[in-house]
Amino acid sequence: MNYALLKTINSPADLRRLPRADLSRLADELRAYLLESVAKTGGHLSSNLGTVELTIALHYVFNTPEDRLVWDVGHQTYPHKILTGRRDQMGGLRQLGGISGFPRRDESPYDTFGTAHSSTSISAAHGMAMAAKLKGEDRKAVAIIGDGAMTAGMAFEALNNAGIPHEGVLGNVLVILNDNDMSISPPVGALNKYLARLMSGKFYAAAREGAKSVLKNTPLYEFARRFEEHTKGMVVPGTIFEEFGFNYVGPIDGHDLDALIPTLENLRDRGGAQFLHVVTKKGQGYKLAEADPVKYHAASGKFDPAIGFVKPATPPKPAFTQIFGDWLCDMAEQDQRLVGITPAMREGSGMVEFHKRFPTRYFDVGIAEQHAVTYAAGLACEGLKPVVAIYSTFLQRAYDQMVHDVAIQNLPVLFALDRAGLVGADGATHAGNYDIAYTRCIPNMSVLTPADENECRQALFTGFQHAGPVTVRYPRGAGAGVAISKAMSAQPWGKGEVRRRGSRIAILAFGTVLYPALAAAEKLDATVANMRFVKPLDHELVAELARTHEALVTIEEGCIMGGAGSAVLESLQAAGITVPVLQLGLPDVFVEHGDPTKLMAQCGLDAPGIEHSIQARFGSRPALRAAANG
Repeated sequence: MNYALLKTINSPADLRRLPRADLSRLADELRAYLLESVAKTGGHLSSNLGTVELTIALHYVFNTPEDRLVWDVGHQTYPHKILTGRRDQMGGLRQLGGISGFPRRDESPYDTFGTAHSSTSISAAHGMAMAAKLKGEDRKAVAIIGDGAMTAGMAFEALNNAGIPHEGVLGNVLVILNDNDMSISPPVGALNKYLARLMSGKFYAAAREGAKSVLKNTPLYEFARRFEEHTKGMVVPGTIFEEFGFNYVGPIDGHDLDALIPTLENLRDRGGAQFLHVVTKKGQGYKLAEADPVKYHAASGKFDPAIGFVKPATPPKPAFTQIFGDWLCDMAEQDQRLVGITPAMREGSGMVEFHKRFPTRYFDVGIAEQHAVTYAAGLACEGLKPVVAIYSTFLQRAYDQMVHDVAIQNLPVLFALDRAGLVGADGATHAGNYDIAYTRCIPNMSVLTPADENECRQALFTGFQHAGPVTVRYPRGAGAGVAISKAMSAQPWGKGEVRRRGSRIAILAFGTVLYPALAAAEKLDATVANMRFVKPLDHELVAELARTHEALVTIEEGCIMGGAGSAVLESLQAAGITVPVLQLGLPDVFVEHGDPTKLMAQCGLDAPGIEHSIQARFGSRPALRAAANG
């Protein structure tokens, strides 16, 4: 395809100059270009294929960027990026120095709000709409939110606020529910069943049967039957949203431009709180993604669209996510008290097999991290042993519950923190850079940092046995390739180990950075300790290394401020030991998206970077005792 029409669209202003008759052709070209682009770079696929027509309609009807579009989560914004002047930048999507896979305010004026976490769009759009009123500006704000994200409490908090006038003033906000019946994993919970329940309720059924008996054997019967099929979903499902103060319209076909555009035009011209329910299909227009939208949710790398995703000829090393999933099943076999909880990340957190084998002990609570943690606390109160599988970045959303509902009560909840550290292409919004700092400061909380695949399995087992809350953090992807022992044994609680004996300098490694630390130590003839625990820290090992070496170096794939290195400094201070300390970790900036290996090198956490930092700080053989702490 030569994309003749798409190439003429360099901004939404160009799109708005097209006759409406050309928009279907544009949608075809945009969908094909999107598929071709993602096949070359990797990235989110199914969700973007499903929002092509909706994106065209929004930019065609609204005066963007003056009118604000806020995309919830934002992984479905590739069509939006292509239409807003970034078509030729798609070749660098999610790559170091390239455009982001999510909306970013510093990337384009059309990205009015940075998103990546779920269920924030309505709050942001409502804020923008009220700001326009306060400033006397005549513009609209539109929030586009998926049905999976709509299950989160924050979305309903925003609806509850946005539909009520403030001092007599109601913001001009349009909420578009993009209903594709799937978030990343298929959505769950009562809300998702709400529409179906309304249609099958007693009142609706009674009214339906009454109408049938009245109209039976009259010319109106067939008309009413057909009318019901077309309209029963147009009125009743809006009840809950109208109770919030919104004018509800829908559901309508989100792939039908002839339905979308006039509906959006009507809603644009109405003031106040409006709600449009559109139905779309993830993977639309690409048969492989339509058939398996979960599999085609995202492409990890290049692929041939004609063939689809294929397994590599050589099996890859097991990822930490798989190691967790295997451990979870093995542990569940041994301990009937184990229950697994995920906030809508069954596939991402490696719980598919656990769900199949232990369905009654598997709980997907939807995109509801706060609820997930307090729910786990309730289970623990009754003698069960909850394992909360959650990405490090998403646990941030449940911090109060972790403190108030789990830690204060010292409940035995195990947090399996996936995607700890840098996450590569997803960038700063998904990076798990802060969990060491924000968990180690909580009383009763223990923090484990396994160094490799086998240690991860054993650390999970160790944490599960503990009689209090524990986090076990592990990164995205595979580890060093260490053989995994099927047997599970508890690690000595709060104890590290020395992996290499050297002289002068001791490197204290927390987590998978142990292996680049070992490589650097070979060049420097340094001692290397695998610390294993951030909390409880092995104070005896820290003191012994400090007394037998001229300087210490701490290294972690987490933020330096408040992290594991800070714990070491606190330990030394408490013991009254003075020794130069170099802290290596992630800098006090939001690290951009890109290849993980390149990002680690950029942050100085690969072997050459570690070696360079140590030599730059301490030189070849300086009088280290005279150096200042840093």
